Amino acid sequence: MPYKDDRTRKGGKDYRSPESDDSFVIGRNPVKELLRSGKSVDTVYMDTALGGSLSQISRLAKEAGVVVKDVKSDKLSRMCGSDAHQGVIAAAACAEYVSVEDILAVSAEKGTSPFIIICDEIEDPHNLGAIIRTAEAAGADGIIIPKRRSASLNMTVHRTSAGAASFLPVARVSNIPQTIDMLKERGIWIYGTQADAPSYTDTDLTGACAVVIGSEGFGMSRLVREKCDVLVSLPMLGKINSLNASVAAGIFIYEALRQRMIKARKN
Repeated sequence: MPYKDDRTRKGGKDYRSPESDDSFVIGRNPVKELLRSGKSVDTVYMDTALGGSLSQISRLAKEAGVVVKDVKSDKLSRMCGSDAHQGVIAAAACAEYVSVEDILAVSAEKGTSPFIIICDEIEDPHNLGAIIRTAEAAGADGIIIPKRRSASLNMTVHRTSAGAASFLPVARVSNIPQTIDMLKERGIWIYGTQADAPSYTDTDLTGACAVVIGSEGFGMSRLVREKCDVLVSLPMLGKINSLNASVAAGIFIYEALRQRMIKARKN
């Protein structure tokens, strides 16, 4: 997770930490009404051990397709800056999620080969926001993220993306490997990133492609890596053997754009 250090003040009521977000709806009745309103909700965080009406809130969230995360009360206090949360917080989404079909429709409408970015368990919202910003600037068709173990479209992502999260379609799926299989059936090649693979500059990224960016600490998961058609790498000549996920994503995304622009000029 992006913030492992606890910067809260244990002795007082100032619980604020880097996890705090100004888009939270706090408390049982406000969260319940938010879910009933039909407005876009990103994630519901709750301490299920507290019981009571939280089970009803959990049911409402799941019926609405909203991710529910079980967390402890002290985590909720750090998130909202108060201990008056009643065991539940809802995070508003900065944009509506779309389907993978919606993303595929973007390239179909443009008349270009699909160009998709898959984020495999990118947990830092600042990294996800930066990737969305770069992908939007480079003309990618959309981003695919998993529902679990991933940052989501919260306000931190929106701010870090400089607003690009409002323009670039983002699909949130239950199973990345299954989604990759579906993309392959549509003729899209899957390019994964791995340290010991051939250099990215030797790989043709001009066709229908989806580039997979692995998590900050562990890279791609095993199942996702096995689903990739091609593995590519960045040359690492220094003592540090890895790059920030969003930096690496930016290099791969703009290499694909560079190759596509050259091919377009030739045609």
